[in-house]
Amino acid sequence: MAPTLPPPRRRQIGVRTQIRPEYGGRVTTLRTAHTCDLDPAELRAARALMDEAFDGDFGDQDWEHGLGGMHALVHDDSGLLVAHGSVVQRRLLHDGRSLRIGYVEAVAVRPDRQRQGLGGQVMGALERVIDRAYALGALSASDEGQRLYLGRGWQEWKGAVGTLGPQGVVHMPDEEPPLLWGADLDPVHELLVDWRDGDVY
Repeated sequence: MAPTLPPPRRRQIGVRTQIRPEYGGRVTTLRTAHTCDLDPAELRAARALMDEAFDGDFGDQDWEHGLGGMHALVHDDSGLLVAHGSVVQRRLLHDGRSLRIGYVEAVAVRPDRQRQGLGGQVMGALERVIDRAYALGALSASDEGQRLYLGRGWQEWKGAVGTLGPQGVVHMPDEEPPLLWGADLDPVHELLVDWRDGDVY
């Protein structure tokens, strides 16, 4: 009887980068991996980073929204996690079509390492995932993060938004519109994102 082989591990990508001289020239390592390939210690470190970066305004439901997809993690040369983001699959209904989208979640940089290009490293990795795996990308930006995303080419949705909830379509006229990546959608037609507990967008 042939021996049973363990299942193959998902491929993880690691890239060493040099921070620009004006930021001290420190070396960082960018790695992308699926949630299932992160060990409990890595997930705890990422969850703790959210609390630190968002000053406690990031709940367990917010963290859950960022699980189940691809993570981008940046560590410094001591192994400390300094930046994180993830992209998860969601469905968007628009003009009679159901689109598979990559929704960006849990993007954060340690407060003492912000404005050093680390958020850009994370977003570059996540945008690559979106470009290769999804019809388009979407995210809900904080006031602090919006400038980063708009500067990278993300665009604000100009039409109406809503969700397809358990009881049917729910229009959300007071919802802040999401930012979209790689989208060519007609704002005449409403965007309906799939339902989830907590913040829908």
